[in-house]
Amino acid sequence: MCEQCTRREFLGTGVAAGGLMLAGAAWAHAWTSDTPPKPSKKSRICVLFSGNPGPDDRGWNTDPQHFEAMKARLAEAEKTLGNIELVYGQSNNAEQTAAVLKEAGPGTPVLAINLHCFALTRLVQPVLDANHPMIVFSLPASGHDWMYPHRWQRQGHPVTLFPTSDLNELERALRLLRVIPMMQQTRILLFPPARGTAPAQSPDEVKKRLGADVVAVDEKTFSDLIAAADEKAVAAETERWTKGAKAIIEPNAEDIAKAARVSIALQDLMKQQNAQGLAIGTCMGWLSKGFPCLGFARLRDSGFPAACEGDMDSLLTMLLFQYAADRPGFQGNATFDTSRNALWTAHCTAPLQLDGPDGKPAPYLLRGHSEVGGSGCVPEVHYRVGETITRGKLVNLDTILCSTGKIIEVPEKSVHACRTQIVTEVRDAAKMAANWSSVLQTEDAMTLLHRVVVYGDHMDSIRHLARLMNMNVVEEG
Repeated sequence: MCEQCTRREFLGTGVAAGGLMLAGAAWAHAWTSDTPPKPSKKSRICVLFSGNPGPDDRGWNTDPQHFEAMKARLAEAEKTLGNIELVYGQSNNAEQTAAVLKEAGPGTPVLAINLHCFALTRLVQPVLDANHPMIVFSLPASGHDWMYPHRWQRQGHPVTLFPTSDLNELERALRLLRVIPMMQQTRILLFPPARGTAPAQSPDEVKKRLGADVVAVDEKTFSDLIAAADEKAVAAETERWTKGAKAIIEPNAEDIAKAARVSIALQDLMKQQNAQGLAIGTCMGWLSKGFPCLGFARLRDSGFPAACEGDMDSLLTMLLFQYAADRPGFQGNATFDTSRNALWTAHCTAPLQLDGPDGKPAPYLLRGHSEVGGSGCVPEVHYRVGETITRGKLVNLDTILCSTGKIIEVPEKSVHACRTQIVTEVRDAAKMAANWSSVLQTEDAMTLLHRVVVYGDHMDSIRHLARLMNMNVVEEG
């Protein structure tokens, strides 16, 4: 986006604009009142122990001590995560495996733990035949079965491998496996129009590919929630943002109060609709009622991804990161500086707690929105210099674009571009710029431009998740 963009330039012209109009029209029948929310439940994961532990002094097998340690670590992870239900089974043949899967339920993800040499290869066929997403956890010297999971994956099965002695990796495996059932329970609210790649704009395709429901919200429904927002809650939200800011630059008291009211209304909307994700396609036209940027930050910090400009690809990416790593995402525009081998990411809405729900909020300024003459109220968040980040985007519902970098600069007060900014050193900025979004068959600027940034290096988890969900991975740069 640019500071001089007109409303027509923002929405697009010609074919692009027509596509947006069609996307908006496709949602006309799907108001939230017609699709009542369902209560969420814990995500079920089947833990399948293959074979039996062997002697602790010989053989290619897991010993009884390791077996008990793994069970204890799984129980700890189930308690820590809180939103999963583990169904345990032990099998020595295909018939026993089929019985375990029947108890677990159709499509239940499987964590298979090999206990004895070639036990898994003898009993795994029912898992493969039913196409259960499966992670194989293999301790060193527990057998030779570790050679086969990637062969099964190359044959088209949703399988990946954790060959490690680190029992903490059991929890990461459960985090990745829970993504699939959590997506199937996800309810996404959209203020049309949707934007992004064509499959991501289609509620039918999102449901078919990921299992998530996408329902539209009309402006009147939300306007009523703004009017009905609890005055004490609005005052508390206003005070919270005001007192927490390092400084207030452009916004006046009315700007902050309007943004705080929208924040409370968005929180009320998500609660009423039992929704896990939100995308607003008309956010640039919201100034009269209050910009949603404070509300977006608050939702993301609370574990509810919210996407600007109706970008469904970015929203789905934030959901994947949230479910896999309990980390909120910073959705932003990209720009390059090859002289520094750097990539900038900038946007006018950003979460404060990129470390996750237990992390310390980042410092911030309260600013006017950079693209509408400094009006309204948005956060300028100052993220941590030196932090490794992962940058990614799920596109076309089947490909994850991703890269890593290190934050080398955060301006004390932004001038150009959007308010929250990070400058990241990347592997090869010139190559990255030349190949940016090259896999996308679109000229829509927002679809090409946006990426989602999270703290930490999650590239290995992305590769595992892609195998489990039959997706492709394209490393950028």
